[in-house]
Amino acid sequence: MNKNELNPDASPQAAYGARLRSLRESRGWTQEDLANRTEYSSVHISAVENGRKPPTLRFSRSVDRALGLVGAAESFEREYREIRHGALLEGFPEYVKYEGRAVEIRLFQIGLIPGLLQTPEYARTVADGDVQRGAITPEQAEERVSFLAERQAALVKPRPPMALVVMDESCLRHAVGGAEVMEAQFRRLVEVASLPNWVLQVSPFEIGARRSFNLPVNLLTLADRSVVAYAESQARGHLERDVTAVVPILTAYHQLQAEALSPAASVAMINELRKGTP
Repeated sequence: MNKNELNPDASPQAAYGARLRSLRESRGWTQEDLANRTEYSSVHISAVENGRKPPTLRFSRSVDRALGLVGAAESFEREYREIRHGALLEGFPEYVKYEGRAVEIRLFQIGLIPGLLQTPEYARTVADGDVQRGAITPEQAEERVSFLAERQAALVKPRPPMALVVMDESCLRHAVGGAEVMEAQFRRLVEVASLPNWVLQVSPFEIGARRSFNLPVNLLTLADRSVVAYAESQARGHLERDVTAVVPILTAYHQLQAEALSPAASVAMINELRKGTP
């Protein structure tokens, strides 16, 4: 029987299907064997593997149970949520995989509190705003908030990564939701700033043109000390692993840290905003 060649690079959905086939075949199972272990037919499984039918949350959970991947970092539920995150930008799914293995995380954000620091209420308000604009569906908003919670939870472990965050002052002054949402978000920032593995700094408006970046930037240091960079525009994201391209970004980040307020001064600014003092 001829078997279709799969191209996992064609799309996130194609990568999902190709990995499903690979794991199924590595166990010596036919599509019928996998069908007998799930509530789906072999025809349905073939359609997902070949990209003719998109995976669903229910299908992903069923496959995870059959393959023994429930709760695992490489679960199909997690991959599904990455696909359905709501128009994931190019490069972001791969970035998230690196994020979970990083020993150091460096973030720079403009306009919004960085996702890893957002409270559920803040994240929900941002997602709901995208729904109101028609950018995503309510279902995608739910999955986006859930996916963010998973990323945050993945960093809570016995040896968490060192996380260094520089937020443009606009992140603090851009009101998201009502006063209660912002108060809870500010409180969360102050709490995180007191943790030994987090360093929070604010890049004040006053540094002007000395600010190194005009777009959000993420830098991840892995256990082998290699560094990957990820940056987004409005239309797409780009993951960079080439050292000749990453080193200048890392240098610019260090320069930004030197220009930013100290951690203590940054917390003081957050507390002043909590009191309603400009």
